[in-house]
Amino acid sequence: MRSRVTLVLAITAVVLGGVLLVPTAYARLASDDGGGGGGGGTSSVAAPAPAPPPPPTLAAGPVSVSFKGEFFSWALLDRKTGKISGSPNMTATSSTESMIKAWIVSDYLRQLGDKEPSAAMKEAARFAIIDSNDGAANKVYAAAGGSYRASTSSIPDPVIQRAIKICGLTDTKRGNVKPYTGYWSFTRMSPRDAVRVGDCIADGKAAGPKWTKWVLDQMSKVRGTTATKDQRASSGGGRWGIIDGLPKSITAQGPVSMKNGWTPIYGDGTWHVNCLAVTSKWSLAVMLRYPIRTGLDYGAKVCASVTTQLVTPQPGAALKVPQQPVGKL
Repeated sequence: MRSRVTLVLAITAVVLGGVLLVPTAYARLASDDGGGGGGGGTSSVAAPAPAPPPPPTLAAGPVSVSFKGEFFSWALLDRKTGKISGSPNMTATSSTESMIKAWIVSDYLRQLGDKEPSAAMKEAARFAIIDSNDGAANKVYAAAGGSYRASTSSIPDPVIQRAIKICGLTDTKRGNVKPYTGYWSFTRMSPRDAVRVGDCIADGKAAGPKWTKWVLDQMSKVRGTTATKDQRASSGGGRWGIIDGLPKSITAQGPVSMKNGWTPIYGDGTWHVNCLAVTSKWSLAVMLRYPIRTGLDYGAKVCASVTTQLVTPQPGAALKVPQQPVGKL
């Protein structure tokens, strides 16, 4: 009797044990499957956030300008790759005018090495850049070893020869406009060589390790507009052109160093206008000749238009909004 009772009790215990074990096993399986809300389970992994787009910059692209004049050419140098792109005639030359002053100052300071210039010469170097002062530039030019040689020779003076050698210029030559033969402002340079000069200044070869930062800083502080009140006989406002075509999303990334050149050449009846700007990422030059009656503002707007069209990505590109055609300037 006791053995039968014992057997019945044993069977009952197994059944009950099974009933008790089933919920426990189910709970464990539910937890392992991730369906439960309690701790201890495997949580789901969130998808990685998309990488932010690269900041806007200038990059090679089509440029369309309704230009009315004798000469229009531009070039853009990618300072990371060294690649130069530009208009089909980017190797053609025009007079540099005051654009070359950034090189003249750099050449003078590099020759000083670690020495300090006199206070007067340092001020002359500064004014040659920020105010495009001709008298100041002439002083620095002479101190750098430049000289005006009124001859028909096509060989540039030593200051320009060093630019050709140090910056790897291939299109630059001495200006031969009488009676201004040998003047630094009439040096013939292409936009392709101009962007090389910008890169040469920015990478330190032009001014050397001690003075490069100083030169770039002065170039970022160029002041004055195209307005008549800012334009004088031997100096003038030069903060216009490329800088006006850059969106805030680019100018906010760091300083933009620049040096423009502009002169109404009464002998040929044209404005000679050049725009040069360089940053840590790119160097851009636009060079123009057009009728004097059109005014300086016209050249400034052409430089700005070229710049705006090279901004990458274009504003609204993510929404695939087509770029509006460039209006007449």
